[in-house]
Amino acid sequence: MAEITHPTIKDGWFREISDMWPGQAMTLKVNQIIHHEKSKYQDVLIFESSDYGMVLVLDNVIQCTERDEFSYQEMICHLGMFAHPNPKKVLVIGGGDGGVLREIVKHESVEEAVLCDIDEAVIRLSKKYLPGMSVGFQHPNVKVHVGDGFKFLEDY
Repeated sequence: MAEITHPTIKDGWFREISDMWPGQAMTLKVNQIIHHEKSKYQDVLIFESSDYGMVLVLDNVIQCTERDEFSYQEMICHLGMFAHPNPKKVLVIGGGDGGVLREIVKHESVEEAVLCDIDEAVIRLSKKYLPGMSVGFQHPNVKVHVGDGFKFLEDY
């Protein structure tokens, strides 16, 4: 089988350089490229870094790493959840890695958590390669819808 390569990885380093962050770049040492595919919507890359564990990259932008994803996922989830006196139904639009969903189902008041993500590849690959983040998909109160979030809101 041929070795997987990716244009953002040179000399064993992933490089995220973006006009959105002038004057700075993010680099991570790559142990191994785990998976790469072009989904219907975006370029999906998963690699194992030397210090951050598995890394999910969409369209050349780091989305999450195993090492520090909890800080992002917990803040997105718990600020809103604790602001509501008794959240029963929760909708997540995006978040196909499952991290926010994992945090939502920790709240015992939640009777239904629905995740809508447009890209099935992100959900599928997160379940396969990011089990610590995607564990929430296994919760019995979780429903997953693959599709456009705006369309889902119109129809739901």
